[in-house]
Amino acid sequence: MNSRPAVIVLAAGKGSRFAGADHKLAQQLSSGTVLGTTLANAVASQLPVIVVTTAAFAEEACRSVAARDVIVLPEVGAPGHNALGMGYSIAAGVSARPDAPGWLILPGDMPMVQPATVRAVAQQLAHHPVVYAQHKGRRGHPVGFSSELYSELVVMSGDEGARRLIARYPALGLDVDDAGALIDVDTEADLAMVRQAEPVAVGAGRLR
Repeated sequence: MNSRPAVIVLAAGKGSRFAGADHKLAQQLSSGTVLGTTLANAVASQLPVIVVTTAAFAEEACRSVAARDVIVLPEVGAPGHNALGMGYSIAAGVSARPDAPGWLILPGDMPMVQPATVRAVAQQLAHHPVVYAQHKGRRGHPVGFSSELYSELVVMSGDEGARRLIARYPALGLDVDDAGALIDVDTEADLAMVRQAEPVAVGAGRLR
């Protein structure tokens, strides 16, 4: 059995709220693309990393993790694939590491989440079924699930996220001094904020 929880980076969404010409995950930051920076931070946590993505980002994902750890799904909305969505992506990632003692869900559009935050959430999974990072009382990412929830995670589908499980099981909100745990790139305004904050914030996360 793998002794370390696995980080599942979700990068298969359409990113429909982003109005730019290119997908939000392909947008450039000083440290690389949005997805590339998220993956670099996840890998720096020294935990196993699984990337659930589409063909459009598979090559980039393979620059950060081994090809065997990149799960390529059809595009959301593809004919005959009505079950696709966040829930399906989570299930696919968990299924790829069924022997892990837990899984951390990290959206690919969160390039400011620090490696220390990822490690801290992972460490708490030995004591709690659900753990999520929170900053100044606000719930963020990653969200971790222990191995006891495997059977529920692998049957998720569609756009069903993890909120149902967080509500059903005792969850620990782990305070972190990492504003990046709250920051995703959904819109062009979000991207501008990340670009402005990146030189200061990257590498600055600490536990409180």
